[in-house]
Amino acid sequence: MKLESVGIIIGLRPFGERDAVARIFTRDHGVLAGMMKGAMVARKNKPLVGQYGPCSWNARLDSQLGVFHFESEKNLAAPLMSDPAGLLYMNSAFALLAALLPERVEDAALFENTLEMLRAPSPAGYLDWEIRLLRSLGYALDLSKCSNCTCIDNLNFMSKRTGRAVCTDCAAPYMDHVFPLPATLIVARFFLGRAAEEHGVKIPADREFID
Repeated sequence: MKLESVGIIIGLRPFGERDAVARIFTRDHGVLAGMMKGAMVARKNKPLVGQYGPCSWNARLDSQLGVFHFESEKNLAAPLMSDPAGLLYMNSAFALLAALLPERVEDAALFENTLEMLRAPSPAGYLDWEIRLLRSLGYALDLSKCSNCTCIDNLNFMSKRTGRAVCTDCAAPYMDHVFPLPATLIVARFFLGRAAEEHGVKIPADREFID
């Protein structure tokens, strides 16, 4: 079995003295896990987290871990080395993708959004990325109308239960159960925590430093 696409290395874990287990977020096949032979001892074209380029994943059986062949075209992490906040956003995004996205589920829109966020990381851009990730995980935050009365005015709150907007009048009796709008990274973290719980994992440590 062979899968081909372009992707971003979002994780590398040593396997023995020479090899590594990699996770690559691809445009056409979602997150893939596989071996990178010689990754830990390579002197030329050494695989690094944040590299982007064409890749292939090969395995004799679909259930096997598989082996990657990866060609780096660009290191998306390099421009962020002098940008601590941008590097934090990148590490958090990669950790969330690895922890929460099921393997081999294509999401080209999220892939392109991830590239866009990494090219110009900012607090607003990263928040938009987390909201897009939540949509992929089944938490589509709906801020278009009040979830109770369907009005489109005075949408100043969001329900903690549904992730939908609530107008001021409807929210008044339930202030302990709503978030103020606009949405913030704290709000996104709340729903990411719920998604993580459903997946049986904890929010990655890299995300804990953002809010």
